[in-house]
Amino acid sequence: MRMVVEQQTGQKQRAGKRVGRPPKAVKKDQLLAFKCSLLERKMIETKAKSAQLSVSEYIREMALNGKINRGNRTLPKEILRFTATLNHLAANLNQVAKKRNRYEVLSFMERADLQVQSEEIKALAQQIKQILFNGPE
Repeated sequence: MRMVVEQQTGQKQRAGKRVGRPPKAVKKDQLLAFKCSLLERKMIETKAKSAQLSVSEYIREMALNGKINRGNRTLPKEILRFTATLNHLAANLNQVAKKRNRYEVLSFMERADLQVQSEEIKALAQQIKQILFNGPE
């Protein structure tokens, strides 16, 4: 039986190893609310979206700096798509590893899924190489 212990930092530990997301350097845990009209809200939401920021990030930047730094704040869509695919494949691989660690035999369908996912990983790696060397399409 594994014991999960929560340290004072709020990060969980399992058998001496840290698990979960690491704590942020500056924790944003304070809520600040204000009232505005529906028109003002829509304008703020539109400006935040055009700046590719959340409403909270937009309001925080405007309040603290008076302007929005228009630097490239988001990753290209291709990278986000690759990340999502890799996360999906990693979750599936983790399920297989758990099953194998319990000495369970993989079914025919699970083996076929692994073969398909292996091909997806190879194709994804090829797409990443293409974008790195040739740029996005």
